Order: sequence, then structure tokens, then C-alpha cells
Amino acid sequence: MSLSIGIVGLPNVGKSTLFNALTRKAVACENYPFCTIDPSVGVVAVPDERIAKLSDFSKSAKTIPAAVEFVDIAGLVKGASAGEGLGNKFLTNIRETDAIAEVVRIFEDDNIIHVANKIDPLSDIETINLELILADLQTVTKRASALGSEIKKGSKSAIIENGAIEKLKVAMEAGKLASIVSFDDKEIVEVSKLCLITMKPILYILNKKAGGKNLDELNDERYKKLIKFFNEVKAKYVIVDAGIEQELKDLEGADKKEMREGLGVKDDGINNLIKAGYDLLGLITYFTTGEDETRAWTIKKGWNAPMAGTAIHGDFKDKFVRAEVIEWDKLFASGSYGSAREKGLVKTEGKEYIVKDGDVIEFKI
Repeated sequence: MSLSIGIVGLPNVGKSTLFNALTRKAVACENYPFCTIDPSVGVVAVPDERIAKLSDFSKSAKTIPAAVEFVDIAGLVKGASAGEGLGNKFLTNIRETDAIAEVVRIFEDDNIIHVANKIDPLSDIETINLELILADLQTVTKRASALGSEIKKGSKSAIIENGAIEKLKVAMEAGKLASIVSFDDKEIVEVSKLCLITMKPILYILNKKAGGKNLDELNDERYKKLIKFFNEVKAKYVIVDAGIEQELKDLEGADKKEMREGLGVKDDGINNLIKAGYDLLGLITYFTTGEDETRAWTIKKGWNAPMAGTAIHGDFKDKFVRAEVIEWDKLFASGSYGSAREKGLVKTEGKEYIVKDGDVIEFKI
């Protein structure tokens, strides 16, 4: 399953620095606006200690983790919805992603230019979101104009869509994201066809700087306002020091841990970000394991066993007979598949079984 998260934000907030740290892929990140023009794409392994343990358990020749795709997109400026800066290109690129990771700066540094000449993360978010809303408003207004003839012909789907569009216009004209609007089952089918940017889930990334004037550490009023906003809209966010993470990107294991501690950074911001992005997309992981390989398979939460099997091969949905399932930790604790079977821990499940995160599955087709 290939799903992508677009990294967006105003110029010079640390998007490309963060992308470098995420992917170990060198993209330009000099200190000037519009350095990133074409989106860079990186496939990132999802941190998961379970797969390493299962691979050791099975003495697997190969270990293949779950992955998520991040896209570094050109910086947005006020007026992007009207084509300012790289607005049209930005909007096209973000439409092609499945979720949005919105980077905002929460540190002060006179040596790093801010496009608005001030540090105010909530204001930055309002600027970015407003441009996305205005772009979507153009989309729904254009579609509403085109629906007139279909409504006159008595098209039921057009009538349903028009009702949904009226709800969207009210929200957007009030500066609200499309994702806050409530739709019934029929309306959501029609709304999904519009491919609205502000229907995508958003993860906010708060970029700080080690040794700098960080608003969270200062308990600054601007940070309090930001967190209040997140709480009100039930937004998901992570705090990352993109500069430090870029410095650490080529280190592994004990060296990385020692360097992180030496810099006074407690949390692994990049791992937290990747996991949060994976969760933002509504994804879970199941495993297959054996001597040849241990692999993590990515599926949507709520998928049944036949649908989950399509992650391996599309034929599995139609050819599915049954699945033998055990929770990964129970298999690991048992010491072997044989022991797990003797204890009755390996369950035979049918087509209605809803796959859980961490299941180890053997499909029978």
C-alpha cells in the first residue's frame, strides 16, 4: 500500500531539513525562500521493534519493515491560492498526497529569515490553512456552477452533492477546514470525488532548535495559544528539532543515542514523527515471518482478513480460504510455532476476521 504525506509550511521553517533527517536523502535546504521547487520523495521505514524480534525469532534471511512515503513540497506563501509564489505548483503537489504534515517554527533566531518577519506559529498555521481553504472554495464554487443543469434534470446524486457543497461553502467562507463538516453516508461519497485538500488529515510538526529561544521551553504566550488551538480542534502534533535530527541522521544505535544525550535531546523526534504519520493515515501493521523473510505489511484499520491479504497479492481476496493468526508477542513468548499451536494460541480465522495491529498471519488460499 503506497500512501504519502506531504510536508508543507511557510518558507524557511525547516521542511527540507526535516526531510533530510527523515530520509537521509540530500535535498537543498539553504536559507532562502523557494529553495525547494520540485517535490522530493522519500520512502521511510516505520520504526517498529517487533519486526526485529520476529526476524530473530525466525532466523529470517531478510527483514522488510513497513514504510510510509514523505514528500517535500515547495514553501507556501500568502496568496498561494491566487497563484502567488509557487502557489499553483504547491497546490497541485499537495492534492496528490494522502495527508499533510504541516511544519511550523517555534524558535526565535535572527540569523534565519522568517517570511513574515515574526515568529508566531498559530499565525503561520492560519496563513497556510487559509490558502488551502481558499483553494478548496474555488473548487466547490466551480463545481456548484456546473451542477445546475444536472439538478434540473432531476439527478439524485447531483442534488445530494449540491447539499454537501452548500455545507462546505458555509464552513469555508467562515475560514474552516472541510474536515470539520459533518456529512451523511451519501454526501461523503459525493464529497470524496472533489478531492479537497482540507479533507486530508493534518499532523502539525513543531520545529524547535537546540540551544535556541524555543517557545515551548519559555512557556511563551504564543505557544500557549498554539496548544489551546490544538486542543480545541483535537489536532495531532509532534515536537521535533529538525536541525539536530539532521545532524544525527547518519548515526545508528549506541552512537546515535550517545550523541542525542550529549546534545540534550531526550526524545527521538524523527521516530515519533514517522509513527504519528503512519497513525494519521489510519494504518496498522501485520506480519508474516519465516526463514526466508520477516515482513511488515501495511493495511488500513478495520480491514478483514481477505482484504488484508491483498497487501501481499491482489488474488488473496478472491482466493481466501482461511487465515492462521497469532499475536506477535504470544508467538515470540512461545519460542516456536509448534509450542504456540500446542498451547492453542494459533487461531483459525475466516473471512469476517478483522485484522489487528501486530497479528502474525499465514494465509491459506
